[in-house]
Amino acid sequence: MTDIVIPEMTGKVIACIDDSRYAESVCDYAAWSVTRMQAPLSLLHVLDKDGYSMAQNFSGSIGLGAQETLLQELAGLDQQRARVALEQGKLMLQAAVQRLESSGIQHVETRQRHGELVDTLVELAPETRMLVLGKRGQRSASAHGHIGSHVESLIRTLHKPVLIAQQTFAPPQKIMMAFDGSLTMRKGVHIVAASPLFKGLPCHLVMVGADTEVARAQLNDAAGVLDQAGFETSTAIVAGEADVALTQYQQQQHIDLMIMGAYGHSRIRHLILGSTTTAMISKTTISLMVLR
Repeated sequence: MTDIVIPEMTGKVIACIDDSRYAESVCDYAAWSVTRMQAPLSLLHVLDKDGYSMAQNFSGSIGLGAQETLLQELAGLDQQRARVALEQGKLMLQAAVQRLESSGIQHVETRQRHGELVDTLVELAPETRMLVLGKRGQRSASAHGHIGSHVESLIRTLHKPVLIAQQTFAPPQKIMMAFDGSLTMRKGVHIVAASPLFKGLPCHLVMVGADTEVARAQLNDAAGVLDQAGFETSTAIVAGEADVALTQYQQQQHIDLMIMGAYGHSRIRHLILGSTTTAMISKTTISLMVLR
């Protein structure tokens, strides 16, 4: 695995806050992460116009004069709703800062932006070390078995580690890497080995597929990197569909946090066969870190 180039691990942990039930867990995971990595923390709240706009198309349904009057009134309502959303966001950020300060985190940066979440995070990517966000946002918080509307797009677009938080937080005690021998996950092993985030936690390296000499050699190489970094490492090869087999192993071994690569094939392949990444994010009941 000597051909791997590890990116410089600097920058901020950016935690995305909204008014969903995931916000407290996002704060707790962010606090845990920055404490272990000794990294600065930035709280981000993005005001998406679709979340408060009442604009509709009334063309043809009412007279022109009435239509213009109604559209002016709707525009005024949109402005009022935008001001309310802005103030609500400020209150959410204040509450998040208080929660973080109660965990011993000081000097928390807060940011409020207008626009699309994914576009904003792409803009902030050069200063981002890791991103923390909830599995679902406010508009899909109750849609169990699904992922938030921005999550897949964000993971495909942003080439940074993304920690996807469940609704409740407990400090991870054991981690698991869904290792497939790909360049992404070979690099991921080096990233985990070099980062203080998971130091001292037992790590399970798990491959799905046939138990062959090639697979064993790949697992042993990866385990060697972690062993040299001081990790207590276990390896396993399991059979079955990746999302089912990985979930079963996680439950049997009481794993707290899973690490996996993101979208290793083309979008066309995903349309035909589906995506293990999306399936895992949807089905898993533990928090998940996704690497690109």
